[in-house]
Amino acid sequence: MARIQILSDELTSKIAAGEVVERPASIVKELLENSLDAGATELTIELEKGGCKSIRVMDNGEGISGDDVARAFERFATSKIYRFEDIYEVQSFGFRGEALPSIAAVSRVEIVTRHREVSFGTKAIIRGGAEIAISEIGCPVGTSILVSDIFENVPVRKKFLKTENTEQTACLDVITRITLAHPEVHVRVGINGRAHLDVPATRNSVERLSLVMGEEFTGNFIPVRGVSESMELSGFVSRQDFTRANSKYLYCFVNRRFIRDPLINHAIRTAYRNIIEPKRHPSAVLFLQIPLHDVDVNVHPAKLEVRFRDSQHIYGLVLESIASALAGAGELVEKEPTVHTARVQEAIKRYVLTAPKEKGTFGDRFSRKHLSPSLPMTNMPAAVEKLLFSEFEYLGRIAGVYLVFVSGRGILLLDQHAAHERILFERFKDRESRSRGNSQHLLLSETLSLTPKDYAMVSEHLDQFNQAGLEVEPFGGSTVAIKAMPVELSHLDPKAFLRDLIEEAQVEDRLMIQKENPQYRIFAVMACKGAIKANDPLMKQEVTALCRDLDAIPNFATCPHGRPTYHFFSVRELEKMFRRT
Repeated sequence: MARIQILSDELTSKIAAGEVVERPASIVKELLENSLDAGATELTIELEKGGCKSIRVMDNGEGISGDDVARAFERFATSKIYRFEDIYEVQSFGFRGEALPSIAAVSRVEIVTRHREVSFGTKAIIRGGAEIAISEIGCPVGTSILVSDIFENVPVRKKFLKTENTEQTACLDVITRITLAHPEVHVRVGINGRAHLDVPATRNSVERLSLVMGEEFTGNFIPVRGVSESMELSGFVSRQDFTRANSKYLYCFVNRRFIRDPLINHAIRTAYRNIIEPKRHPSAVLFLQIPLHDVDVNVHPAKLEVRFRDSQHIYGLVLESIASALAGAGELVEKEPTVHTARVQEAIKRYVLTAPKEKGTFGDRFSRKHLSPSLPMTNMPAAVEKLLFSEFEYLGRIAGVYLVFVSGRGILLLDQHAAHERILFERFKDRESRSRGNSQHLLLSETLSLTPKDYAMVSEHLDQFNQAGLEVEPFGGSTVAIKAMPVELSHLDPKAFLRDLIEEAQVEDRLMIQKENPQYRIFAVMACKGAIKANDPLMKQEVTALCRDLDAIPNFATCPHGRPTYHFFSVRELEKMFRRT
């Protein structure tokens, strides 16, 4: 019979560390929040291998006195609270006394710090929660912390880290949140020894939003403001015609603390209901100021969730403020017809450049002159009879997406989007293997301002983009220039397409494709965006071209995401359905 025993300090420290330190981004968050609590106005973050190898955070805050350095790495050591009641009046970011000891329990930490009232600094090294060395050192006022050997003593945790690029993206996302919420702080970021981001201190949130999120965000955002009793809401939401592929760009801050709150997110989505397309999402950067006693920030180890005393009141404030802002924006468009006219003319110009000569619903996507030569049907077992779609007779369409075919062998249902998606995906793969692209150059290059994490993703995959026919070049700062589009995607808006490509290509484990070739993820997103959609009408000759292209590829059974492209019901199966056997 198992006996009850008291866990050792070493084991309890590692368990507690697991609640606070999930990945390198957790370390970045805790260190940056400590720097802000120390009054820092200058932050420098250096990442090696996405933060998986090392993380360094330097600040010009008030520093730590020599007598307190060792004590700061003990569990439950904090300078933020002194009595139980203080927990419900917390004004700082870190207050639990768990961040530094949790980080030190799973890594090697080297800290160099000097309090502003002392003429010399202190250096300490802690590994696995145990102090190795401590000494006096000359250094400027502030604190520098280097974290390395992350999860070396917790291999099971290290095993679950994602790729360096994914971990780096998570770190940059944390830095983006901090930078948005603190316009008065100068933020510098270096990655693998190279400068990646330098955002100077600004006077207000509008300037900071432009620097961090890009000018395109600023040009398509509407200011939001609302006041109710002792609460105040401010920030920005996207116009109804500027939507995203997912909800990653919802940034909500309560008393400048970033939170994930389903109630607030639901209020945002409700405000946009019936004015944006289904499966599209708005963007928002919202700052909610609430009296400290009306919000409990002590409900989550990583402090990402809070509990509101009057959640329904907050829901109403967010919903009504955003709805009012969107209604006002609609009136503004009517008062400024020149802006609307310019956008229409730009759209017409793009249509003239890419529209097909022949009348058709979706342009040249099935035009034979734009198709690559028929792909050889290799690696097909000789004993297997290949299904040939072109041998079936086309009858019509059901529910706007399922094409119906018939032959003497049975009935076939084909998903037009999934089928075209697989065709485009195989075409991009074939183009890569033959090392040549097939692009249509834009008459005028399109520039797109990106967030730091999105720019990092684009920079890392420039070769893959160009290989697929999407020519993208750095254009200074966090801006890129789109020079050309794959000919199969020339009917899409270049900037909207690249935004969606960036967002969806970063979703971990979403695409059921070969993980040994990360470029296939990019190809899969490109194929999805370029493929015909549900309810897109097809002429008979276009259906014929679709079937012919399916016959020319070896992997036609599923789309790149793993969904089936077709279902075939043989005559024998039909007879069983009707009990004729």
